[in-house]
Amino acid sequence: MTAPIVIVGAGLAGLRTAEQLRRTGYEGGLILVGDEPHPPYDRPPLSKQFVRGETTDTALRPAEFYTEKDIDLRVGVPVTGVDTAARRLPLADGSELEYDQLIIATGLRPKRIPGLPEAEGVHVLRRYEDAVGLRDAVADAERALVVGAGFIGCELAASFRSLGVDVVLVEPQPTPLAAALGETVGRLVGRMHRDEGVDLRCGVGLTSLSVDGDKVTGAVLADGSSVEAEVVVIGVGSVPVTDWLAESGIPLAEPHAGGGVLTDEVGRTSVEGVWAVGDVAAWRQDNGVNKRFEHWTNAGEQAKLLASALLGEEVPTAVRVPYVWSDQYDVKLQVLGEPGGADEIRVIEDDGRKFLAHYFIGGVLTAVVGAGRTAQVMKMRSELAKAKTAALS
Repeated sequence: MTAPIVIVGAGLAGLRTAEQLRRTGYEGGLILVGDEPHPPYDRPPLSKQFVRGETTDTALRPAEFYTEKDIDLRVGVPVTGVDTAARRLPLADGSELEYDQLIIATGLRPKRIPGLPEAEGVHVLRRYEDAVGLRDAVADAERALVVGAGFIGCELAASFRSLGVDVVLVEPQPTPLAAALGETVGRLVGRMHRDEGVDLRCGVGLTSLSVDGDKVTGAVLADGSSVEAEVVVIGVGSVPVTDWLAESGIPLAEPHAGGGVLTDEVGRTSVEGVWAVGDVAAWRQDNGVNKRFEHWTNAGEQAKLLASALLGEEVPTAVRVPYVWSDQYDVKLQVLGEPGGADEIRVIEDDGRKFLAHYFIGGVLTAVVGAGRTAQVMKMRSELAKAKTAALS
């Protein structure tokens, strides 16, 4: 018998790839392995509806789906390494899996700030258990400190405020989301949070935590100020989960370049029979640069390309325009295209709450960002695709 296709990582990217393989016509053995004890679940609600106590069900598919699609789902069993010559995967329980094709979809883990004490009340958010602990902690809290005003930090600040919690949001950069969207739009996002009562402090980092016994009571910031808080969330970014590949010979991007598994433009690595998809994968882009995209929609788009390439089908060639969204308060923040590197940002609309901005490099449109402007953002997809195609020709 031919060995199965094994997907390591039972998150969104792993599940979408399994689905796409079946949809494309693959009928062989298919194993989906995850280190968490849960079937694949949706992560975006964890920082919003879940932490606010509005839902507990974030499953991406019902249990019967895996039987119907003949997907052998194995959860709670970490893969500890890979022997690419023998095409074997050792598991933490002492067993092994053989594979014909290996798809790496292990995602990310939160960064930690070195030197912080372990204390009750200090949280990160990535996994289901993280969200459960944070939901329970914030339900009884009066004050919270969120360190890092990226997408997760901003979403958590918004969720906490909706629960009536006083929030201090700390960001070393000049504005929220400065790295992702630039300072011009970051200031607009910051204004929204301040209008909702968030104590936003930019240009300052965290120096230390204040602990009483084994419980956090607050923090000292780099400017010498003190913050009182019963809940502290560290949201300073994530790193790809690739430590289990250290001895495998599978090529990895350097940490300063974002890390991740290096692949071609359809997820194929330079090691025969090994592929990568989703947040952990540094795919080669149209400009020849390898880059990771840590976004929900990217997982599904990559899964389609990878499945087609792996099965020898025709691979879609249309130019892809990245899309990201973030729900904060009553506003949907949408990002279409790639804002990074823009040398000009034009704020097209700004009514004090909702806004629309266009990004340019050398006069060429590269991205559109809007808050509460869904139609205006999405109608620009074709324009961005045309601009990208022209730039590559």
